[in-house]
Amino acid sequence: MNPRVLEIPGSVIRRIASMKRRGTIDLGLGEPSFKPNMTHFRAAMEYVRERGVRYTENAGDPELREAIARCYNYRNLHAAANVCVTTGSQEAMYVTLKTLLDPAKDELLVVEPAFPSYVKMAKLEGIPVRTVAMVEEEDFAFDAELIAAAIGPRTRAIVICSPSNPTGRVISRAQAAGLVRALENRTGEPIWLIHDEVYREQCFVEDAAELAAVYDRTIVTNSLSKSNALTGLRIGWILGPAEFVAEATKAHAWLTSCADTFAQMVALSIFGTAGGLREHTAWYRERQACVTSALRASGLRFLDVEGSFYAAVRLPDGADSERSAIDMLETKDVLAIPGSAFGDSFEGWLRLSWVTDLATIRTGVARIAEYCATAPNGSRPTT
Repeated sequence: MNPRVLEIPGSVIRRIASMKRRGTIDLGLGEPSFKPNMTHFRAAMEYVRERGVRYTENAGDPELREAIARCYNYRNLHAAANVCVTTGSQEAMYVTLKTLLDPAKDELLVVEPAFPSYVKMAKLEGIPVRTVAMVEEEDFAFDAELIAAAIGPRTRAIVICSPSNPTGRVISRAQAAGLVRALENRTGEPIWLIHDEVYREQCFVEDAAELAAVYDRTIVTNSLSKSNALTGLRIGWILGPAEFVAEATKAHAWLTSCADTFAQMVALSIFGTAGGLREHTAWYRERQACVTSALRASGLRFLDVEGSFYAAVRLPDGADSERSAIDMLETKDVLAIPGSAFGDSFEGWLRLSWVTDLATIRTGVARIAEYCATAPNGSRPTT
């Protein structure tokens, strides 16, 4: 078997999530609890009635690709040629890494804490990876100086997820500008930014940076999974310079030919509807305020939720996050994801997904606070 596959462990997130029982308070997977807007599915079904479910172009339906580019309107990324429609944002990221980086000479820099797929995808392709951890004492805020200082001689791309999974932090415009200055002032081969924007529609601060708007060597990956509660539809996209997208489309074509035609038509209806991408934004904004209130009342140390639908809470000093997550599931019947899944820098933390009803979230947070107050592996952290 391929040793690269053998060396990569399975998903800690999925393994912990599989341990839940009937009635468990589930604050685990990042999956919205909304039912989808059936208007978009009816539009897709009408398309199927008229035209069937045939292949689209490898890069996706041209009308959908143009609608995506027009919606985001990033500088120099305005046309269908700037978009490749993929089977979710995970394929978008995999294809981007595979297309952009040469394992023989390039290296990927991942800004942590981070969703684990970036590192694992790179390792599957034999791409060397280095990581740079944001500082816990600064609540894991994005720091342009730290990121720039971590660039090595082989670094050719930097992955940033903002709003962040798992921290909920957002890279500010000032920090983005500082990073861009550092990249533009370098000598040698240029460095690309890969911006995972999958939580873009769950952003609760005004100062959020859109990297593609300020740096021309930016590739964006995104999907409808989080914005429109369509995780199982598996529809995403790469948005980037046309010459890169043309090459990425070749890799995408050999992986999966083209994205699901029916799913693409659902997406076309969403992008063709005024406010379609932000159907649930008001709910998330209201819920974020309620979740923040519950966290403050709990006495737990937590990170301000600037974006995404996650909250991060600190375990007692010295606690092992994976062992604590399992113990808490067994003793308090609450499922949360251990911080160690997102990099060593996030050890000692838990990630909570707050997409269920508010009463359940409040109960879950209260039980986590009880657990942290009585856990034998450390004292309760100060707030």
